[in-house]
Amino acid sequence: MIKKRIKYIEDMDNIIELPLLASRGVVIFPYMVLPLLVGRDRSIGALEQAMEEGKQILVTAQKDETIEDPEKEDLYDVGTISEIKQLVKLPNGMIKVVVAGIARAKILEFIQEEEYFLVKAERLETDEEKDIQVEALMRSALDGFQEYIKYNRHLPAETMLTVNNIEEPGRLADVIASHLELKLKDEQQLLETIDVKERLETLLAFLSNEIEILKVEEQIHKKVRKQVEKTQKEYYLREQLKAIKEELETDSDDLEIQEYEEKAARLDLPEKVAERIQEEISRLSRTPSMSPEATVIRNYLDCVLDLPWGIYDEEEIDLEEAEKILNEDHYGLEDVKLRILEYLAVRKLAPEQKGPILCLIGPPGVGKTSLGRSIARALKRKFVRISLGGVRDEAEIRGHRRTYIGSRPGRIINGMREAGSSNPVFLLDEVDKMTADFRGDPAAALLEVLDPAQNTDYTDHYLELPFDLSQVLFVTTANVSYPIPPPLLDRMEVIEISGYTDEEKVEIANRHLIPRVKEEHGLDDENIYFSRNAIYRIIREYTREAGVRNLERKLATVARKVSKEIVEGRERQARITTQNLEKYLGVPIFKDEKAEKKNRVGVATGMAYTQAGGDILDIEVAVVPGKGKLMLTGSLGDVMKESAQAALSYIRSKSQLLGLEEDFHEKYDIHIHVPQGAVPKDGPSAEITIASAIASALSNRPLRGDLAMTGEISLRGRVLPVGGIKTKVLAARRSGLKMVILPLENQKDFQEIDEKIRRSVKAEFVEHMDEVLELVLLDGEQGEI
Repeated sequence: MIKKRIKYIEDMDNIIELPLLASRGVVIFPYMVLPLLVGRDRSIGALEQAMEEGKQILVTAQKDETIEDPEKEDLYDVGTISEIKQLVKLPNGMIKVVVAGIARAKILEFIQEEEYFLVKAERLETDEEKDIQVEALMRSALDGFQEYIKYNRHLPAETMLTVNNIEEPGRLADVIASHLELKLKDEQQLLETIDVKERLETLLAFLSNEIEILKVEEQIHKKVRKQVEKTQKEYYLREQLKAIKEELETDSDDLEIQEYEEKAARLDLPEKVAERIQEEISRLSRTPSMSPEATVIRNYLDCVLDLPWGIYDEEEIDLEEAEKILNEDHYGLEDVKLRILEYLAVRKLAPEQKGPILCLIGPPGVGKTSLGRSIARALKRKFVRISLGGVRDEAEIRGHRRTYIGSRPGRIINGMREAGSSNPVFLLDEVDKMTADFRGDPAAALLEVLDPAQNTDYTDHYLELPFDLSQVLFVTTANVSYPIPPPLLDRMEVIEISGYTDEEKVEIANRHLIPRVKEEHGLDDENIYFSRNAIYRIIREYTREAGVRNLERKLATVARKVSKEIVEGRERQARITTQNLEKYLGVPIFKDEKAEKKNRVGVATGMAYTQAGGDILDIEVAVVPGKGKLMLTGSLGDVMKESAQAALSYIRSKSQLLGLEEDFHEKYDIHIHVPQGAVPKDGPSAEITIASAIASALSNRPLRGDLAMTGEISLRGRVLPVGGIKTKVLAARRSGLKMVILPLENQKDFQEIDEKIRRSVKAEFVEHMDEVLELVLLDGEQGEI
């Protein structure tokens, strides 16, 4: 049993009266020597009283250090009996005092509170019995404190020598605690812990937490120091490099300026462009190389000097070779091929002729985009393609001005830069998919690009220099023409590409699609064979399109399944016929639709033009008792609703000729419905169909079911021309109809259709709605209702 012996109070009683000094933000432990700066009246009075009566004082911490004049409730109950070692009065009235902790004490009673605190306190004795557990705790504390000193740069290593010589466990805990950077409440907790074993355990917990904090601080310090060292190293190396450059009288900036000047000299630059480039090079030479402005100038010079100024692909115009290339790449499309050959012929006779601006309009999958590549191949020119689908910012076309951060040239100039030639074939894909918003109208920005009278001096906002686009062959593509603004459409030569016939699709499949599918899937003629009838069935029952894109997908589906069978050893050669087609493609998606050829009352067959090609649709009219209301259903657009009104007005004007009651419009409601109600429909080309169906329903006379019709009518019955004639006729033919009724003014369009198709479908051309009714209304033959 080791008993603490303090010479100052060894003969004193445990209950003592002492002045009290309230400390702010600090806890004094026994064996701890600490300087304090005292300025409050009560604290100064307590020190003066202690100096008169043995130099001992009780130091107790405040619970809240922000309280300027604490009361007894603001003080902790447990403090430290301390001896005043030194006291110095300062000129400003404050006192600097050095105190040494002796023993713990608990306040029992406040005797005086006015001039200074005088308290009766009980000295707290500590029994320091050392057993195995305490010895283990002491060793752990020493090890932990040694690791703490390792990470704490503020404690000298000699501190560990002092601590190692301490044998008393309580003293060891107090000395170590006095060196830790703990919170006030944690320090007070250690001070109030009388049991040595419990105090050591609490100390170890705090010590472990502090070590972890110091480790994280060390990692942060190392990371920051490494970054600082890297920055200092880079600065030092830059300074060295700068000194070397000055010593050798060779600056990389001078080399960069020289490279720009040499590159500009090699190009055939217009005078205005050469002057501007020289100005920018001069600006770069005066600008610090590391400044942001220098980067902007470099980017600008790189862009301008990469453009193909005066660089043109040499042309070797050979009409036979060009025609051969066009025929190799595409089947059909005779109008487009003829126009390209005409351009080549004119180009050969007049080399300075400006390039045409072609606009290929047709359904998806008919080969518009790939045709652009074939044109470039036939002309032996570079090919550039940009997609305009979804573009809604004018700056995408004309570029951003250099005042903006991250500015860049528009797509046109970037395309020319990519081509490396001033006369490429430039494809502007999906020109009908552009939209305008608050950032501008990209279609308006294309006006200058696609105008042969203006594009000799096309100016991009980024370049701010004229660039000649007059030798570029621009080809644009679109699915339909109506979204294209009229001023832009007026600048282009429109070539409509209608959908393919089934026969053309079969030829395209045999010549282009099947060989490509075989190559992509590692197959050859010995592995797979498609019969002609199988291809026909795929076209009619598994695809419904004007082009051949889905047809290629279905062929690829068959090829994948055949490849799997060959790899598994189940097949060596697959013959795809109509009998086994469902094995590879499943149940047909579409019924091989044929129009119902029954003569029916109030049902007329019309022809429609869609973005996916032509189609036929039935227009149904029902007459029911009512008050003359016109009902329209089937997702009809505004134009189609107006067409129904116009058709009804015409029929009312012909009521006597049709044998109708004069007041039928007051006694009956007319309901017009176009099936496939979920599909939006619009346009005026169904007017003669609607008028025929209304006339049939009101007169109860059946309509011929073996024909289809299209055309717009005026209020006086004149039949007006419509568009998409070839596509509509193909749809009628595909549906098994042998006769179509067309406006007389569309006769020229019908003549442009392939002769084979014209022979299979009879066309009746009409000028007036009366002629239509004579052709479609049947007399004395009741049809189905």
